[in-house]
Parts: sequence; C-alpha cells; structure tokens
Amino acid sequence: MPVTEYLERAAARFPEKKAFADNGRELTYAGLLDASERGASVLIRELGVRRRPIAVMVERNVTCIPAFMAVLMSGNFYVPVGSALPPERVKGIFDQMQPEAVIDCAHIMSEEEKGSYGLPFYDIDSLMTAEKDLPLIAGVKEEITDDDPVYAICTSGSTGVPKGVVKSHRSVMDFIPIFVSEFGFSGEDVFGNQAPFDFDVSGKDIYSALYLGASVFIIPTEYFMMPKKLVAALDDNHVSVLVWAVSALCIVAAVNAFKKRVPANLKKVLFSGEVMPVKLLNVWRKYLPDVTYVNLYGPTEVTYNCMYYKVDREFSDTEKLPLGKVFRNQQVMFLKEDNTIAGRGETGEICVAGTSLALGYYRNMERTEKAFVQNPFNEAYPERMYRTGDLALHTENDEFYFMGRKDFQIKHMGHRIELEEIELYIGAVDGVQRVCCMFDDVRNKIVACYSGEPDNLEIINALKTEVPKYMIPSVFVKLETLPLNKNGKTDRKLLRQIYEDSLNG
Repeated sequence: MPVTEYLERAAARFPEKKAFADNGRELTYAGLLDASERGASVLIRELGVRRRPIAVMVERNVTCIPAFMAVLMSGNFYVPVGSALPPERVKGIFDQMQPEAVIDCAHIMSEEEKGSYGLPFYDIDSLMTAEKDLPLIAGVKEEITDDDPVYAICTSGSTGVPKGVVKSHRSVMDFIPIFVSEFGFSGEDVFGNQAPFDFDVSGKDIYSALYLGASVFIIPTEYFMMPKKLVAALDDNHVSVLVWAVSALCIVAAVNAFKKRVPANLKKVLFSGEVMPVKLLNVWRKYLPDVTYVNLYGPTEVTYNCMYYKVDREFSDTEKLPLGKVFRNQQVMFLKEDNTIAGRGETGEICVAGTSLALGYYRNMERTEKAFVQNPFNEAYPERMYRTGDLALHTENDEFYFMGRKDFQIKHMGHRIELEEIELYIGAVDGVQRVCCMFDDVRNKIVACYSGEPDNLEIINALKTEVPKYMIPSVFVKLETLPLNKNGKTDRKLLRQIYEDSLNG
C-alpha cells in the first residue's frame, strides 16, 4: 500500500478543507489530489520508469507537496533538493542520485543552468494543470509495494559525496500512526511547518497532516528573525502544533519573540535534531507554560525518531533532558564496544532495529553494510540494526541521556572528555545564546565557538565552579551567530574553518 492513500482518504473525507498553505497560496485536499494526479499522469506517460529517483527543487511553498505526491503516484521516489544550495552541491547530489528528471518548484534556475544538468526539467505549475489519466495511475498503483522507496534525503558525507538516505513506504506508514497517536494529534490541528522540505523533519508535518486530514501552514523563513510577524502568522493561521528543529526554537527564544504576545492556539511543541539547551527551553516554558513539550531523538536513518521524552518537570539551566521512551514498534539498544548492553552507570552506542529503518544509502552498498548491520543478539535469522554513532548514558535511576557523538569524544591531558558536556555548561552561562566546541588535535586545545554577550573571561570564571580545569577551553571564538547547515544544525565544518582562518590572520 503506498503512502499516497493517506491523501486519497483525506480528499474523500475533507475535499474542501485547507490542506497546505504558505504566505500566498493554499491547496484544499481535493485540489491537492487533483494536482498530484495531473502531475503523475505526465511523469508516467513521458518517463515510463518505476522505482527511480526524481529530484524536486524545493522552496518554502505549497507546490512542493503535489510535486512529491505526483512522483509517488508515478511509481517512483522523490529527492528533495534545496533551491538555495550552491550549484556544486546540487551537482554532487545529482551525480550520486542520478535522477531520471527534475521537477522545479522554485523557479530560480535559468534555462542555461537547467540545460547544464542534461536532465528533463518539469515546471510544477505546468504539471499541476496537465491532462489527467486516472486509469494510467491506477495501473501503476497496482505495482507499488510497501517496500518501494518513498523518498531519499541527501545528507553530508565524510568523503564529500552526499549520502542519499532512502526511506520506504512501509517505514513512513509504520511510524506516522504511532506518532500522531502518542501525542494526541487530530484532524483539527494545524501544523506550523518550519523544517525545509529537504530536511527529514518536514516529513512529520507532511505525512501526519495527510494521515489525519489536518492542515499545514508553511512558515516563511524570514519570519524567524521577525518576532511580531512570526507570532502573528502562528495566530492568524491557528497553528496548534510545532515540530521544529532545536535551532529554530533557540532563535525564537533568543530574539524574545513572545515578549509582547504569545501564540493563542499553540498546544504542542516537539523538537529534535540537536540537544535542546534547557536555558532556552525554559524561555518557551515561561511564556507558554500550558504547552506540552516533547524532546525527540532519532537520526534520518531511522525514519524520523525512535525515542521521545514528554517534559514533565522543571529543569535547571545546567540539566539535560532525558531521551525518554522508545516508540512502539522499534527496538533501541545501548551497546558498549564489546557489543554487550550498557548497564546502569555505563555509556553505550545507540543502536536501533525495527521496520522504521531506512532501506540504506542509495548507490552506496559499502557504507550501507557498515552502518546497517546484523543485530548481534539474533543468530537465528537476518535482522538489521542501525548503528547511530551516538552515545547515551544509562543512569543509576534507569534513564538515558544523550552524550554526544562517538567522534566528539576527545582525549585531553590524559582525560577522556565529551565536548557536549562542555557545551552544556557554557550554554548555561548568563548571556550565552549558542555554543559549539571542537578539539584542535594539532595544537592540543579545546576550542569554544559561541554567540552572546559575555567575554571569554566571564565564561572561564563561570566554568571554574562547574568543571575540572582540564575541561575549560583554551580558545574562545565569539561570533554574532553560529552558522547552521542546510539541516538546521550547527555547521561544525564551517566553524572549524572560521577557527582555522582566525589562526592564519
């Protein structure tokens, strides 16, 4: 069963209900289904391929959704590509994914640029008004299985080659009903979409809404630096649910968006992608104390999330939020180096099994086999397990806390140190907005990049009362803001380059 059945059911039940809207355009469920079917008819007639990638140049507008659905109805899978990406990055994605065609929802490429890729380009507005062929679509639908790919999210690769994380229809459809049930979402909800459409978080907005027959308002990116407009947009569009990246919540807290007005309809705020600084979460809780807050955890490879914690008590600025519970239909294990389970007081790598796992990395079997391995506790039959590379501490009171990446552990002055722990304490210093630590192994120095008001001496004095001397950074780089990568996470590679440049002059 394809995930597009969510759309078909919603259109049958709520044909005139607003499905998706941006700042200037909206689509009802009937309109979305019609536009998707028209686009699918063209793709089937002209491409005649199955289970192949079709790139979609995305921007923050409603036309991306019928583009995605048209690709799925054609029996293929979509690869969202950010329209703001540098040309070389786009080329790298196209080289790795080798799409059959490109659907342009952004309208920013010149004809010369399009021609340079040597691929068929389709304008989304033309697809949405093309002639429809329902028997053709029905024939393709009969061939789609739940193991077929639904989309691929391209993430950064350590070698510079993008990794295309491929999800299946089954993975999405196994997770979404559990997700909406666990947090009590309904068809009356309005999701305020923040995540770009080439970022996996956006899928929770899209497919939760389609499953429920709910609505999605796509928030303009520039509103996150315009507090009055942001709050007005949330109110005017009756937004009740936010499923945002941590960085977006931090930006809103840092600019005092709720100082004069708070969103009247907001009920639930879920966040993921990075560790949520409790100091900034407490800003949200101060202005919106009756909202339900949920800390979500899960890398792209597990299809959205595998653990969640509903914030149910007060936390000080220097505390961490627990990872919480495991979602139903998933298995999470915390494995030590010898593949045994981490007991209380021990740290282990977070490993995940279950039907929500991605199919793997597109056209990269070697990397797939390295990350998606046999569950070491099952010798009876093949069972895949994903090694996340993330570490978690199993505490004495039987809770689990994120402890950073395996590759963010350092050895300094004879001590093994988690850079994330240093970030926690620096982030709690009054006036600090964001922080990211790195290790200069050539010069044997811990480097802290941060934004905010304090100078390095104030931070050092604050740290002296919290951490051992060997954990205090030797170098501080103060920036107006910390750069974010395309996934809304702190751009550690760019920060390292900024640091190196500062050393050279």
